[in-house]
Amino acid sequence: MQAQAQNLRPIDIPLTVTNSFHQAYPSIQAVWTADGANFEATYKADSLNRSVTYNSSGSLIETNTEILEAALPVAVMDYLNENYKDQEINETSQITNANGIVSYETKIKGMDLTFDSSGKFVKTVMN
Repeated sequence: MQAQAQNLRPIDIPLTVTNSFHQAYPSIQAVWTADGANFEATYKADSLNRSVTYNSSGSLIETNTEILEAALPVAVMDYLNENYKDQEINETSQITNANGIVSYETKIKGMDLTFDSSGKFVKTVMN
């Protein structure tokens, strides 16, 4: 995830990227931002925040879908209850990379905590 990203104009996004997005999501209108050398399309579907990240060649890097806390693996909730029991969870999401590998992310007071598909803690990123 990124902080303070600037929205891009359609002309600023490579055609390969927008073509890939529109092929996968033909009826979705998205807000585009730069994510390093990559491009992220953010949109809302089914009342959930979602994003898709592509490289400049238009290849999918990952999808990110907001989920409810109840949808997190039990191991994630156990870890959070043990290590951050007094902290409010601000956001939870499921991330699926281009190979179909799922991970989970939670945002807690200036930190992004990442977990693997089974709910095992992977890393913390301060933001």
